[in-house]
Amino acid sequence: MDWENLRHFSAFASHGSLAGAARVLGVEHATVARRIAALEDHLQVKLVDRRGRRVTLTPDGERVAAIANGMESDAAAIERAAAGARAELGGEITISAPPAFAAARLVAPLAALRKRHPGLSIRLIGESRGAALERREADIAIRLSRPREGDFTIAKLGVMTFHLYASPGYLRQTPEPNWTFIGYDGAMASAPQQVWLREIAAGRPVAFTASTTEIQAAAAREGAGIAILPDFVAAADPALQRVSAAEPAFLRDIWLAIHSDMKASAAIRVTIDALKAALSR
Repeated sequence: MDWENLRHFSAFASHGSLAGAARVLGVEHATVARRIAALEDHLQVKLVDRRGRRVTLTPDGERVAAIANGMESDAAAIERAAAGARAELGGEITISAPPAFAAARLVAPLAALRKRHPGLSIRLIGESRGAALERREADIAIRLSRPREGDFTIAKLGVMTFHLYASPGYLRQTPEPNWTFIGYDGAMASAPQQVWLREIAAGRPVAFTASTTEIQAAAAREGAGIAILPDFVAAADPALQRVSAAEPAFLRDIWLAIHSDMKASAAIRVTIDALKAALSR
């Protein structure tokens, strides 16, 4: 069996489309289709149903996909074990973190770490979703919610504080009963700080939504309303003003997680130590 054929089929099964598999694998979707056809030819079993507009798994395809997924997990476990066993301070470290936090708080300590250990290659991914550590989408994940499942080693890095901010002009010109608010859209609309924002709004409209903290801060600077922003983004910004000095901060814990297989990696340990030292200040 050509294991590359099986890997392409597994990616298709996991992501639900040729295009999704191609994007993850970094190939053309025609390559994924050709690999799946070659696997079917080798096994003499129909794995996908090509009728209609969508390519879907057959019952046999679903059974093979479940086995292939287990094989992929085992292969990822081998990679993690090997990475954890390497003692040299080299190789690539991938860190997943919320975008605004990554830019404001992680770039400086990671750049300093690279100067001390030039053999390291740092890959910093700004994303709000949870990277799959078990699939090695990231080596280190920094999140505002504590992971609940998985064989992870977890540490609390600190606390992120939020306050309400708006432009000084907006606060001067807009009576409190007429305030409008700026919030997240999509999946982030259910984030704890956004639930708190809606409670404060008390029926007043969230009239401007955006997918990132940076856009919300820009909207607040332009007088679009009041946003709940991390203090590391807004506190030193002269174009933004705390809505009320008496308003209590909203707090979210900052968590760091690694797959437990990676604890032995010297490169992972030194990266975690650098982040802990920077965020404790």
